[in-house]
Amino acid sequence: MNRSAVLRLIGHHGPLSRADIAKRLGVTAGTVTALTRGLIESGVVRALNMTSSRGGRPAELLGLVGSVAVAVGAKVAEDHIAVVQADLDGTVLASETVAFDAVGANPFTFLADVLEHHVREASKGHVLLGVGLGLPGFEDPYGSGVVQAPLFGWRNMPVGEHLSISLGVPVLVDNDVNTLAVAESLYGVARGIDHFITVTIGRGVGMGLVMDGELYRGGRGAGGEFGHVCVDRNGSLCTCGKRGCLETVVSEPALVAAARRHRYVAKNARADDLVAKAASGHAGVLRLYAEAGTLLGRTVAAASVVLNPLALVIGGEGTRAWPYMGEAFVEAFEADIFPPMRGATDLHVETWDDSKWALGAASLVLRAPFLTPLHDHPTLEQIRNRLDDGAHRALPAHSAQPTHVGRPARTVGAG
Repeated sequence: MNRSAVLRLIGHHGPLSRADIAKRLGVTAGTVTALTRGLIESGVVRALNMTSSRGGRPAELLGLVGSVAVAVGAKVAEDHIAVVQADLDGTVLASETVAFDAVGANPFTFLADVLEHHVREASKGHVLLGVGLGLPGFEDPYGSGVVQAPLFGWRNMPVGEHLSISLGVPVLVDNDVNTLAVAESLYGVARGIDHFITVTIGRGVGMGLVMDGELYRGGRGAGGEFGHVCVDRNGSLCTCGKRGCLETVVSEPALVAAARRHRYVAKNARADDLVAKAASGHAGVLRLYAEAGTLLGRTVAAASVVLNPLALVIGGEGTRAWPYMGEAFVEAFEADIFPPMRGATDLHVETWDDSKWALGAASLVLRAPFLTPLHDHPTLEQIRNRLDDGAHRALPAHSAQPTHVGRPARTVGAG
């Protein structure tokens, strides 16, 4: 457990001195020295440059050896699969996007064939920890690999077990927005932040919750199904079977449908066409986006009153319309947030990048060495053992520093 805690600290906060590690964990310097000696000998951690100190000799920093292990991650959408190979510090080594039919014949066989190529390539000269899969659904129950993905028509599908047997490596499956939150926590704008929310807009509306540094999934793995919060009981029918869900109003398909009804765009218009109309200054389309921004801001504020995040990360393909939604979002958020919390939440808006979602899926696997053995997912211990058993065989290489992706942060309501 102490070993995992050391890896977690270095993984989340970057290179640290032994003294910093001991102070943050509340353990003795001797304990840290013993633990880090073992990690250095196994090739997982290495000594980096010295840092200045007040008096005494400079302290040696310890950082992860990113190249010691890799994972394969795949973001599965209705019509395509984005796949990456990434190492322990989040560096993408290879990527690919292939067409896919989630509701076609034998989608799992096709998915296994695509992943098998990347598993084989990633295993060359590296310790392959496993495969992570992100999709618009969730595991039920958590840890079973059994997937509920209504958007694909996948119900009670043993996707994790099927892929693990086919590929011969551990496989972790999770909601795609959860995977994006993990990537933000490890390698993105939320690195080092223990309380934040990721909200995605696009085909639907999703939410990833990180509280006390842990990804929150809820009792049955479906925590964060934010798009299915009811905002109008007499509203449009949602894919989930209810009426008036948030995503029936603010998702890209909902906005395009509304624009068609108002004849702002042609019947065959797509989301790109709607954004182009807004860019041209079309008053009706700009009003639709402003209304969507207002509703999204109000609902995110309601969630924030309960969860008190230090940061909001907005992502997804829908962010291409953020220039026409953002101002209304901020105004509504600030109006509805609990007054003592006003102005205290950093807002980050990410540009759309499919490969980042795939990196998020890989991050499910890459974060396993940072999790304590108290985490009860049965596959995590398999991944830890693969790192321990194979790290000493990894090829020596320089360790890249994690890359911070996205726009600079600003405080909500700060202008």
